[in-house]
Amino acid sequence: MEPIIAIVLVLMGYALGSAKLINEGNEALVERLGKYHRKLDPGLNFIIPLLDQIVMEDTTREQILDIKPQNIITKDNIYVEIDAVLFWRIQDIKKSYYEIEDLQTALSQLATTTIREILAQHTLEETNVLRSDMDRAILDSLNAITPKWGVEVLRVDIQSITLPESVRKSMEEQRAAEIKSRAAILEAEGERQAAVKKAEGTKRSMEIIAEALRDNPGNKDILRYLVAQDYINASYRLGESENAKVVFVDPGKSADMMELIAQTVSQEGNNNKSENGSV
Repeated sequence: MEPIIAIVLVLMGYALGSAKLINEGNEALVERLGKYHRKLDPGLNFIIPLLDQIVMEDTTREQILDIKPQNIITKDNIYVEIDAVLFWRIQDIKKSYYEIEDLQTALSQLATTTIREILAQHTLEETNVLRSDMDRAILDSLNAITPKWGVEVLRVDIQSITLPESVRKSMEEQRAAEIKSRAAILEAEGERQAAVKKAEGTKRSMEIIAEALRDNPGNKDILRYLVAQDYINASYRLGESENAKVVFVDPGKSADMMELIAQTVSQEGNNNKSENGSV
């Protein structure tokens, strides 16, 4: 009876020792007598105890590798600090174990070297504008090497580009100067357009007066009236000024000018009385 029990126990121990459960999303490698034998898929698998040995079990799911911040010199000789992250997964678990000693360290070193190489080909401005293009260039460069390790790099994200304080301050001052310059240009353009419109209006007024004089030479009195009106308005503006007031009158035409001024002032007074009366 005892030998039978012993045999049963041995068989049970052998069965337990040979049964290996691999979780979903994982794979394992088996060596027999020190040499690669086969790959174990997710589920229940059996191996031969003492002869077979599971040397590696790893996930085939997507993994994240955080690249440590790196100091890089751009094409225009500016130091920047780059922070990036790598998304990858194992495609061939046999290659990932036998073709490279330390897979994650190798990936990190390769990604760091590639990022430095790609960014060194661009200026600081390009690193901000062409970030997605650089991500694609880094990804293509990595996937040209990693397949021999049984690995696929899914995407690379440059998370941040940190500038030195002096460079950041200089860029802020440059942006402020550009904003001020654009505002000055807009203001000058507005003044130019206003001057153009005023000149066009003056030109049109002169054309109308000239046309009226050609049609009826007797309307020259109207022109004299308008000149006198402008003279009075200019005098009023000078009177409102805090500076010294100096008015120049052509001596040869002072009598005519005074007469016109008197007539104009008289007419202005009548107009004001009419307006006050109507109120």
